[in-house]
Amino acid sequence: MAETKIIPIFPLDLVLFPRQELPLRIFEPRYKQLVDDCMLGDKQFGVCLIDESSLVNGWNSPKKIGTIAKITKCDDIGIDGMQLHIETIGRNPFEIKKIIPPSLSLPENYDPLTVEGHQEVSELHEKIGTDEKMYIRAEVELLPEIDENFPLEQWERLVDLWKKKIIRQAYPQIVEPHSLEHVLEQYYLKTDTPTIDYVYSLSALGAKDPNELQPLLEARTMTDLITRIEKLLQ
Repeated sequence: MAETKIIPIFPLDLVLFPRQELPLRIFEPRYKQLVDDCMLGDKQFGVCLIDESSLVNGWNSPKKIGTIAKITKCDDIGIDGMQLHIETIGRNPFEIKKIIPPSLSLPENYDPLTVEGHQEVSELHEKIGTDEKMYIRAEVELLPEIDENFPLEQWERLVDLWKKKIIRQAYPQIVEPHSLEHVLEQYYLKTDTPTIDYVYSLSALGAKDPNELQPLLEARTMTDLITRIEKLLQ
């Protein structure tokens, strides 16, 4: 039987892949509560790409497939102590089976970047009870990672597709081959022993939008993943 658990959910405008590092600056009260709760527990929460087609109590809704993020470091920043800097690393992918809405609905004209917005949310939280969760949670099913050996021949084909895509996108500007090699070196993607992590990083370089990367996270087999990456790069 598949393993399920209830975890906090952090919808973001990005896709986190397993084993990728993700630093975050936390300044909203609801996500500071999320991090505080994680630090008292197993230090894990779910990162999902924002689903622009729906909302949960007025807040951004998550896509169904996301990745567990494990907090590896947490520091207070700023003299007010109200901001956190966390470092995380991706772990297993998961599928949301049931959304648990936050206790707090999105206030009208809420601005998360202002002190007034933070005060408004904090006051509303006190009224409903500080034990109530302001962030989305979900019952999720953990999914297995795709962690097979990646053939060098297949990797070289994907690199070639990526180069051709960059050259097409730049036209009529000319992109010199050595400049693309420099990009690969800059992102540590020059290798004779590719892994799935290299494949995810190359795909991110070839995507114009996080929504183009979501299908890769949703792939369940290596064959399906390669097919989706080739479609992205072509």
